[in-house]
Amino acid sequence: MGRIEGKVALISGTGGGQGRAAALRFAREGAKVFGCDLNASAQQETLDLMQAEGLQMAGSGSVDLGDPAQASAWVEAAVAEYGRIDILYNNASAARFASIADMSIEDWQYTLRNELDIVFFPTKYAWPHLAVRGGVIINISSVAAWGASTVTGIGAHSAAKAGVVAVTRQMAIEGVKSRIRAVSISPGVIATPGTLPFLSNPATRSILLDGVPMERPGESDEVVATALFIASDEASYITGTDIVVDGGMLAV
Repeated sequence: MGRIEGKVALISGTGGGQGRAAALRFAREGAKVFGCDLNASAQQETLDLMQAEGLQMAGSGSVDLGDPAQASAWVEAAVAEYGRIDILYNNASAARFASIADMSIEDWQYTLRNELDIVFFPTKYAWPHLAVRGGVIINISSVAAWGASTVTGIGAHSAAKAGVVAVTRQMAIEGVKSRIRAVSISPGVIATPGTLPFLSNPATRSILLDGVPMERPGESDEVVATALFIASDEASYITGTDIVVDGGMLAV
């Protein structure tokens, strides 16, 4: 029996990277996965991969969770498909980067929408369903929530991800009476389709890994393993905290 056997897990951003890894791992551990992605073709690739393994996932592409109406529809579609929600894994995000002086208002608002709103909206609409029998909310933040950078203009990204950490704590406090746990995870440099072009370039790889004691990027599966533990009953006394998965970056 898997560690989350029979649980219904909503996972956003399942078209690739950490979201795809999460969909596969959670399904292998017995969960019924309901995913989504903004990229319909990428979502279909994940569905095909899972079907080839005999794993169960529902949910379509072209879903924009930064739109409250679409977030609500995604949650209700999951309930219609599986009858309940046990785990909400807010993984999807998108950011734009620039210095404070150079960042446009549009890019600032884009980042807050697609890294903070995209966590709040699905949680808001999933909350009544999670409260029926208790459940778990897993929110993906970033080490950017905990420190600034002299290399890239991460102001909007840092603000949004710090917001994810803060709102997760509030979710945990408000969720206790309904047996809802909430935990955020802050990855460091992780090898994903989005970071691969930079990690493949020796110059940018060196910059990205500067200050990482393990001297390598993390893998999506290493973040997902942490999420799986949080989603399982083994973590039943863990709520309202942020877990850093960064190869020691914040310890330096």
